[in-house]
Amino acid sequence: MRPSILKVLAYFDLFSYPVTPGEILFFLDIEVSPADLAKELEDLTHERLLFRDGEFYSLRNDPALAVRRTRGNRHADELLKIAERISRRLYRFPYVRGVGISGSLSKHFADEHADIDYFIITSRNRLWIARTLMHCFKKLTYLTNSQHLYCMNYYIDEDALEIKEKNIFTATEMITLLPASGNGGLTRFFDANDWTTRFFPHYKNRPKEARGPLPTSFIKTALEKLLDNRWGDRLDDTLQRWTSRRWQKKEQRGERNVKGDRMSLQNAKHFSRPDPGNFQQSVLDRYNRRLNELQTQWSLTPSSENL
Repeated sequence: MRPSILKVLAYFDLFSYPVTPGEILFFLDIEVSPADLAKELEDLTHERLLFRDGEFYSLRNDPALAVRRTRGNRHADELLKIAERISRRLYRFPYVRGVGISGSLSKHFADEHADIDYFIITSRNRLWIARTLMHCFKKLTYLTNSQHLYCMNYYIDEDALEIKEKNIFTATEMITLLPASGNGGLTRFFDANDWTTRFFPHYKNRPKEARGPLPTSFIKTALEKLLDNRWGDRLDDTLQRWTSRRWQKKEQRGERNVKGDRMSLQNAKHFSRPDPGNFQQSVLDRYNRRLNELQTQWSLTPSSENL
């Protein structure tokens, strides 16, 4: 059980996020009883390999971590209400089949600078029409300084539901993705990625669809019918090429966003997403280094399994 507990604590320690026993149980890569886990956590705390602050466990003896988490959880409660309302609005755009809440907010945490990130599923071969319409709308949100509430940064269509990168980072993102709106699109996505149970057995028990079906707007239905032909195919292809060229120029110029992160976009006909070679790979590299250090400290045999 200890190697599995360590994996959970080491991952969330990268984000300075202490976790509860229930969360540890949920993210374990093995199935254990709550009673057995509680006993092991008690032993680890007694050996000062873990530190407890109220209901939270951490690898660091730092009370400020629990304070930060509690404050972030309260702010997340506020943003989740906004995110659920906005997700219903986003679902009304043509060709959108599902909207999920991702990023730190999906882990029930938001600091004072948090954005609201969305994961968008579109109908097949219409991703770029949907994305362009949604990002044209986002331009208007700058007028009210609410653009941080509309971070639509990951799109896939129904022909690319399986995530190709199969690692602890993508598995964590999928097991925590919150279904927000849609009529079946997210269920098909979660089913297409059941490989995640190799990392998290509890993935199979996660909620798969938003609560209740959403009505389809007249504009959405009309535009989808209007472009259900070769002209729609050509328009989608043109928008993909245009967006790709524009982002290539941004990357060549070394542009960065307001947070100072390098701007990059990986895209093809059926997906549009941040380049995994940046943030995702950085997290995996840090996680592997941290885990190897802690395995030595905990007198465990280092292993690359499930990383």
